[in-house]
Amino acid sequence: MDTEDLYTLKPSQLVMYSVDWCPDCRRAKFFFKRNAISVIEVNVDNDRQGELFVREINSGNRVVPTIIFPDGNIMVEPSAEELEEKFLER
Repeated sequence: MDTEDLYTLKPSQLVMYSVDWCPDCRRAKFFFKRNAISVIEVNVDNDRQGELFVREINSGNRVVPTIIFPDGNIMVEPSAEELEEKFLER
């Protein structure tokens, strides 16, 4: 994993900040795996800098999943429909 892709709004690849126990995070992880979409996962329960970054971009809230795209777009707690729309309906 390239650490330059972490804690930035301009990663070179898709980055998802998440936790293991979150149903929304598990759904997003399953979506990426099922659709063979490569993503760097950062567990904010185990990564203090990741947690602080998520809080910084979410007005002080630790909201997961927070997904950062190489183009600078951000998705926060996306539904299955929003993920499909973003990745599959092009």
